[in-house]
Amino acid sequence: MASTLISNNVVSNTDRSRKKKKKKIQARDQQLQQQQEDKNHNKWKSEAQQQIYSSKLLQTLSQVHLSPPPPPSATVTATRRGRAVREAADRVLAVAAKGKTRWSRAILTNRLKLKFQKKHRKQQRVVSAPGTSRSPKKPRVSVLRLKGKSLPAVQRKVRVLGRLVPGCRKQPLPVILEEATDYIAALEMQVRAMTTLANLLSGSTSSASSSSAPPPSSS
Repeated sequence: MASTLISNNVVSNTDRSRKKKKKKIQARDQQLQQQQEDKNHNKWKSEAQQQIYSSKLLQTLSQVHLSPPPPPSATVTATRRGRAVREAADRVLAVAAKGKTRWSRAILTNRLKLKFQKKHRKQQRVVSAPGTSRSPKKPRVSVLRLKGKSLPAVQRKVRVLGRLVPGCRKQPLPVILEEATDYIAALEMQVRAMTTLANLLSGSTSSASSSSAPPPSSS
């Protein structure tokens, strides 16, 4: 009888020690994860990271083939120019994140998908015979969209937030919040860097135009 009581006490003590160790490990992991998140968020606020992003963005924009400035009526060309600049800025931002976040990996993989789709469309145009036209597809009403109308307000907002952050469309709320926090900090750094570059470029062009202007004629 005494031996069974002793064995039960030993088992209960080992279970308690295991639970304590497990709680300590979980608390340590959460602390390390929080420190890593704070480090990533503070990284986007540093001046050094902004300078690195600005230099890489300038290099990327110099390689983007932009057409000459369009006339005021050519809105399509202006839209393409703006889209090319925006895609280059987002791509450089994802590279700066080094693929450690879900949103950065989604931006980089989306770029590869677009390249593959363009190549596939070109091949289809070559293969398709002239004069053949496909009938336009009828618009389909998404079942998820119909279901989304009956969801509670909080779930609808979470779904909208997941659509705004790249790569978080079908993720749970903790992942969406973590990715959104890092993505917003990265976007704020992107806005600061692009504003600084725009001011520098506008200042250099204005100084160049003033220096090239002929001197005033003396009467």
